[in-house]
Amino acid sequence: MSGKMMEQKKSELMANPQFREAYYALEEEFRLAKEMIVARSRAGLTQSEVAERMNTSQSTVARLESGKGNPSRETLKRFAEATGTRLCISFQSAC
Repeated sequence: MSGKMMEQKKSELMANPQFREAYYALEEEFRLAKEMIVARSRAGLTQSEVAERMNTSQSTVARLESGKGNPSRETLKRFAEATGTRLCISFQSAC
């Protein structure tokens, strides 16, 4: 599916209030997953390499990067260390 087709489909789905509510409810998890993927990519590492550095499995790293689940602060810290980054948690005013 092309990018244009995906955007069109997303627009159609976002017209549904129930879908839109569920989409925004997951926004923070997707943002975290995206940041994890970016950190790993910037480090030039594969999921397997990050997993080895974290002393875990590649499937665990894949699950973290999928946005599924709710990783602990300790897990996020280990991921940051494995990718040569620093975990920063902050609060921002509501939009």
